[in-house]
Amino acid sequence: MNMNLLKGCLAGGVMLGSVAHAEETITAVHAFPETLIYTQSFLSFVDKVNEAGEGVIQIEVRGGPEAIGMFQQPDAVRDGIVDMVYTPGSFYGGALPEKDALVASNLTAIETRENGGIDLIDQIHQERMGLKYLGWFDSGVCYNLWTRNEPSFDADGNLEVDGLRLRGNAVYNAFFTNYLEAQVIDLPTGEVYSALQNGVVDATGWTQIGLIDLKWNEFLNYRIEPCFFSTDLGVIVNLESWNGLSDEAKQILQDTAIQHEIDSVNALRGKRDEDFAALDAAGMQVVELEGEARANYLAAARETTWARMKELMEAEPQSVASYDDLIGKFYDPAADQ
Repeated sequence: MNMNLLKGCLAGGVMLGSVAHAEETITAVHAFPETLIYTQSFLSFVDKVNEAGEGVIQIEVRGGPEAIGMFQQPDAVRDGIVDMVYTPGSFYGGALPEKDALVASNLTAIETRENGGIDLIDQIHQERMGLKYLGWFDSGVCYNLWTRNEPSFDADGNLEVDGLRLRGNAVYNAFFTNYLEAQVIDLPTGEVYSALQNGVVDATGWTQIGLIDLKWNEFLNYRIEPCFFSTDLGVIVNLESWNGLSDEAKQILQDTAIQHEIDSVNALRGKRDEDFAALDAAGMQVVELEGEARANYLAAARETTWARMKELMEAEPQSVASYDDLIGKFYDPAADQ
C-alpha cells in the first residue's frame, strides 16, 4: 500500500511538473496592415519573444484590422477576446486621456522608461482599463503635415488652411481644429489612399515614415516642417491574461519589450532618413515655418493636446496620476532647445 502510494505521488509530481513547464501561448492582433513599417516593427518584437521564449512563452499573431477592426481592438483586448494588441493609445483615448502625455512628448521610450514615465502609464492602464501596458514601441518619430498643393502663409508667416481639405483623426484633431482652425474630415488609415485619389482630402498629418509604404506619396507633394508630436504606439495586454502567465514568461515578455523600445527608436530613425531621401529624390518639396510662426506652431501642437488631456482628466475623478506628474515625465523643456 505504501509503495503504491509512493508511486502515485511520484507520478502526480511528474504530471504537475510537466504542467508547470508547459509552453504558454498568448494571442495578438495589430492595428495596421502587415505591410506598414510599424506593424513590421511589432512583428519583429514577436519574433524576438518567440525565439527567447521557446518552450516557455509564444505569441500567436491572429492578424491585423482584417481580423478585428482597428478601433475595436482596444475593447477586444480589454474584454479578453484577444490577449495582446499593438495599437496607438489614441485609439482608446476616450477611456484613457492620459495617453496624450505620449502624443505631446518630446522624449522617447528610452528616457521615459528610465524616469518612471512608462511605469506610471502602466499603472494607469491597469487601474483604469484592466490592461498591462507592456511597452511604448517606435517612439522618437514625429508627425508632419503633408499636402498635395503648395501651402500658403499669411503676412506673419503662419500657415493658412482656408480651403484645405484636411484629413483628421484622434491623434491631432485638437491641434488642427483648436489652433489651425481647420475643418477636418475624419478617416481611418485604410481609407486615406482612395480619399486622396478621389480628391476628398488634399492634406493629412502623418508620421515621418510610412508615407511610401501607404503610397500616399503618389498624391502628396509637400512636407511642412517642423514636425510635431510623437507616435504613441504601444503593446497592451489583458490584465487577467498577464497575471495568469508564469513569472518566467512575464520576464521574457517584459525584458524583450524594454529592449525593443530601444531597438525600435534606432531602427525607425534610420528608416525615416531613408524615406526622406527617397521622397526628396522623387520630388517631394519641403516647406519650413520660420521664426515666431514656427515657435507658435510647435507650442500650439503641444499645448492644445495637453489642454485636451487636462480637461478629460478633470472629468474623471478616479484619475490615478496627476496632470503635472505626467507632463514632468514625458516632456523636457531642455529637449526643445
